[in-house]
Amino acid sequence: NSGWVRAAWIRRMLQPPSFAARQFDITAFGARGDGVMLNTQPIARAIAACAAAGGGRVLVPAGRFLTGAVELRSGVELHLARDATLVFSTDPADYPLVPTRWEGIELINYSPLVYAYKAHNIGITGEGTLDGQASAQHWWSWKGAWGGTVDHGWREGMPDQRPARARLFEMAERRVPVEKRVFGDGSFLRPSFVQPYLCDNVLIEGVRLRGAPFWQLHPVLCRNVIVRGVDVMGHGPNNDGCDPESVRMMLIEDCRFDTGDDCIAINSGRNEDGRRIGVPAEDIVIRRCRMKEGHGGVTVGSQISGGARRVFVEQCDMDSPDLWHAIRFKNNALRGGLLEHFRYRDIRVGAVGRSVIACDFNYEEGAQGRFTPVLRDIGIERMAVAQARCVLDSQGLPGAPVGDIALRDCRFDGVTVPSIIRHTARVQLDHVLVNGRRVATLA
Repeated sequence: NSGWVRAAWIRRMLQPPSFAARQFDITAFGARGDGVMLNTQPIARAIAACAAAGGGRVLVPAGRFLTGAVELRSGVELHLARDATLVFSTDPADYPLVPTRWEGIELINYSPLVYAYKAHNIGITGEGTLDGQASAQHWWSWKGAWGGTVDHGWREGMPDQRPARARLFEMAERRVPVEKRVFGDGSFLRPSFVQPYLCDNVLIEGVRLRGAPFWQLHPVLCRNVIVRGVDVMGHGPNNDGCDPESVRMMLIEDCRFDTGDDCIAINSGRNEDGRRIGVPAEDIVIRRCRMKEGHGGVTVGSQISGGARRVFVEQCDMDSPDLWHAIRFKNNALRGGLLEHFRYRDIRVGAVGRSVIACDFNYEEGAQGRFTPVLRDIGIERMAVAQARCVLDSQGLPGAPVGDIALRDCRFDGVTVPSIIRHTARVQLDHVLVNGRRVATLA
């Protein structure tokens, strides 16, 4: 039961925000759901009126409403009715430059498609759809070379994010002030889909996300976040499903993820910028979610320099030959960061393409750095796996071993190769079956 008392406490403490019983229909502010008219200003007027009245619900009724960036304000619930779709413009000019975080580094860049900054009590709810319209023709090609299976439109000679990305990373290492890290036009750094930034009391419930340019649900430096019943599908490059970054107190439940990268990736900042901000991701509960395609079902890292602790995952289903790992940790000696206290139970896995559990300190730059990654206290119980290449691939670094992995009452079938265990301090097995046989070691 170690740690699960804390998980129950997190769930009790997390109460969804409540919104005033006022409604502001965007069509009353001039919006038209014809899929043609750009509704950025009518939607902004509806949100401003709602906020000025003391909060309430901004209603997107049935229809296809084309829009640029949408910015929420305190007290506002953006509600998408059934058969309502917010269709986001593919013109970068429709996304003003705002403070944001991109691959774990703060900067000024294109606004996320749905954004909130220093707001409290905000919601995105309903049965409608957010459609980012990203494709090989729009946004995705900015990634540059990509080893994924999807055609994301980039060809040799086309511009991409790599020069700007390198410049951003270099500025962060020099601690250039954030207000001077101005990107946007000509930089090709894709915006996140939904990003509450420095917000508290956030509810995202019921909606569908499709066609993401980049990371999909990306709360940054937020407190008290509930993501519930959301259907997330996006197979573009880096289309992570949900990236809680330096978030404290969060519940992700009853969601479906089918993604082009990690289904859930817990982050806390990259390298020097992550250490400068120094805020871990902590007290996160993930339950009753379904993960299909993706690199990892629940991943911690690699933008994890601020650390992560107390993450609880239970009653999840993961199944796809295109899902690489069920449980994944990514870190290296450039990131550093203290990762501790992770609990998993009642996880059902159909197929994964690689190892069920991966602990990787050799990710990207690997040992090339002076910051010691620490990963310890991982407990996994009642995990049932039908098919996987191997059970565990745990590779720490010399002088920085992975520590304390405990497996209890787990069953792994369809395993074809032995586990890889290097620079790993302790792996404890208690009633673990591999291909129907009880084992005392995975080595």
